[in-house]
Amino acid sequence: MRLSEIYNLSIQLGIDSDPRGRERVEKFLQKRGEEYKILPDNEKQYFDHESLFNPYSDSRILFGDREAEVRRVMAGIDVEGDELIVAKQLGNIDLAIAHHPRGRALAKLDEVMDMQADVLGQYGVPINIAEALLKVRVSEVTRGLSAGNHYRPVELARLLGVPYMCAHTVTDNLVFQFLKRKMENEKPETVGEILDILMTIDEYKEATSRGSGPILFSGSKENHAGVIAVTEITGGTEGAHNIYEKMANAGIGTVIAMHQSEKHHKFAERAHINVVVAGHMSSDSIGLNIFLDQLEERGVSVVPCSGLIRVKRNFSRRDPHDLIT
Repeated sequence: MRLSEIYNLSIQLGIDSDPRGRERVEKFLQKRGEEYKILPDNEKQYFDHESLFNPYSDSRILFGDREAEVRRVMAGIDVEGDELIVAKQLGNIDLAIAHHPRGRALAKLDEVMDMQADVLGQYGVPINIAEALLKVRVSEVTRGLSAGNHYRPVELARLLGVPYMCAHTVTDNLVFQFLKRKMENEKPETVGEILDILMTIDEYKEATSRGSGPILFSGSKENHAGVIAVTEITGGTEGAHNIYEKMANAGIGTVIAMHQSEKHHKFAERAHINVVVAGHMSSDSIGLNIFLDQLEERGVSVVPCSGLIRVKRNFSRRDPHDLIT
């Protein structure tokens, strides 16, 4: 496969599994096109042209010839200096794929957070409240990102001559659908049953053996699960910490998260929301694995690294529904 084909495949998988639905994403892209058309010429040169077809600012080709042939990739959760040097030393790596964003993809991480309001809206939280609370959190993230040295690994990749890309929200969307459908199919009645279901998934089994498996952050195993919201899986990073009261008012009983800060935990606890933290690296691994399986189906070999718990599910690319069921 060419690098551009790998990149485009990741985008399409992300759109196909987007919690908002393909129609909503296409409207978003159409709006971006309209915004570009009316920009003054002196601003068009700084416009992110890839946002016209890629709705995920945190998933990009960071360095490399888009037409280069890729036969072997090294993939991990965090691919930075150490991993890029190893890729160069191995000598037969055509592309390094990171899950977590770097370069411009990290600098603009805040731009994917708006989708969190849509997800909350689907679970009954009034969209105006979700958007208002999220705006405050997005501004916090924007300020926090502003001082970062985001291009450090990108520049190293350029010096080493190692093609480099990241697939963040595109694969987080895959995890979202995977876990959402898992819960819908299994229909757990208690929080303990949610944990039991997670422990049937290979990535979480391995994470548990490594000491970082699924854990109960708020509530008890005996609690009724109620409405299970997979709301802290995709959408860039953690959302508003003061959203949990509104979630409880909307009838949500349990949240499944990748990870959760102490501040978010305290607010969830006050709102009597059960919180199951499935695990960060393990959940990221699920989404990345679904994507990597598609690459292997197309003849690209994969070298896992950097916290990736590699599990192969042998999904058929001829049946995209297999990706998330």
